[in-house]
Amino acid sequence: MARKIIKTAHGPYELKPQKNPVALCMCGLSKNQPFCDGSHLKTMNEEEGKIYEYDDQGKRQEIDVCGCGDKAARCQGVSKVTLDTR
Repeated sequence: MARKIIKTAHGPYELKPQKNPVALCMCGLSKNQPFCDGSHLKTMNEEEGKIYEYDDQGKRQEIDVCGCGDKAARCQGVSKVTLDTR
């Protein structure tokens, strides 16, 4: 089963102290998971409050996601499900 994971970080998490810097990917786009490869730079101009998905080539597309998780042109609230954002 595939999962859609929403990430909000726009940069890596640096592990300290290390002899050599180690940065963990926090945006989910790195091709070198769990390490950062700089892919987060693609996220810098995302608009707050919008949801995006990225394809394998790193191309971004804005999506609308209903609270029930279904992609929809605009959610009509039919499912009456809310997202748990904790």
